[in-house]
Amino acid sequence: MPYQCDTIDPRKTVVIVVDMQNDFVAPGAPLLSQQAQDMVPRLAETLQACRGQGMRVIYTAHVHRRDGSDMGLYDDLYPPIADRSALVDETAGGDIYKPLAPQAGEHVIKKHRYSAFFATDLDLILREWGIETVIITGTTTENCCHATARDAMFHNYKVVFLSDATGTFDYPDVGYGAMSAQEVHKATLTILAFSTAHVMTCQELLALSGAYDAVA
Repeated sequence: MPYQCDTIDPRKTVVIVVDMQNDFVAPGAPLLSQQAQDMVPRLAETLQACRGQGMRVIYTAHVHRRDGSDMGLYDDLYPPIADRSALVDETAGGDIYKPLAPQAGEHVIKKHRYSAFFATDLDLILREWGIETVIITGTTTENCCHATARDAMFHNYKVVFLSDATGTFDYPDVGYGAMSAQEVHKATLTILAFSTAHVMTCQELLALSGAYDAVA
């Protein structure tokens, strides 16, 4: 049966905004995720509503040092990363897209791999805050969002994955056929819903967390 998160206590919940950076979602971005760009207004409204319910919000930014010392295999996978035209630490491209900018006191976790938990202090912060449930938003659905959701589950957090506040890009044929962004997104949601997270819409999240707040 699918994974279910029956209740959401806003005081013990954090919204993780994964990699909504200029290099992924700004117009003309070198690593543009069109689905993610299209859902920016919905995500911005949802973040404000979550804050209003008492949830914390934390951001991640996938960046690499210009000298490549934290690069790993990414320069073999993505030419804009290899030639240092994207995701370079301390450049405008690595910053969070302005319509989603963090509010005062909200942290941005810099990461160098898909998962926001790998080689970062994210788990340390969430434990300090007493977090039990994480809400995954951002880009890309199948890579950084998926990996972060999986690692959150591995760390014993309850996971909610927002189907309409995550997004990706079209996949070219590299030997197994091309996939549209819609196909990649749907396949990932199907897998996560069975094995890892409660997949729901932004509206469903706010209704569920609001209901808890009303009876608490």
